Amino acid sequence: MTIATPRAYELFGGLCFAGRRRAAFARLAGISGAETGDRVLDVGCGTGYLTRHMAARVGPDGAVTGVDPSPPVLAYARRRRQRPGSAPCTYREGIAESLDLPDASFDTVVTSLMLHHLPEDLRPAALREMHRVLRPGGRLLVVEFRPPKSRLGRHLVHGATSPAMSHNRVDLLDGLIADAGFDIRGSGDVRPWLCYVQAVRPGAADPGRR
Repeated sequence: MTIATPRAYELFGGLCFAGRRRAAFARLAGISGAETGDRVLDVGCGTGYLTRHMAARVGPDGAVTGVDPSPPVLAYARRRRQRPGSAPCTYREGIAESLDLPDASFDTVVTSLMLHHLPEDLRPAALREMHRVLRPGGRLLVVEFRPPKSRLGRHLVHGATSPAMSHNRVDLLDGLIADAGFDIRGSGDVRPWLCYVQAVRPGAADPGRR
């Protein structure tokens, strides 16, 4: 599944978060653990909302790459203005399960609201690719939609979005991420709709990196 109408997606996102979207994603950028000067990859970047928050997080000495399979959302992301003092953002077309990027080339990899768009059989491959492009000792942050617990809430989400979101099995995230070779470091919720898992790629950090 790809996003074909970025403006509608942004409008829908703003409405869903009821004015708390900026605060939620700024918090997620902090939870990622990315540091000043980091090389960051945002897999399934969509309109670049989290990408731009990560760019502000790592500063002008860092670099952020967003990858997405949808040309319309990438064009939209490239037109968005960045906050002063942010890292440069580069956007490129690609798919999560086969990233056209070198091994161990990023310090931090993030992905938000992407995995549920993939068929279940491709999700392990996507996470293995994130492991491959992350340096040893590097950090992973996976953010997903957390469906309401009530039947009525799930029904409303189903009607407004898709079955993939109303029945999103976020309880499986830890196992999928661990099976891809990561060490789980933490998890939690970000109101109103998000949950996250933090992990690291095992191994020593590159010389000269923090």
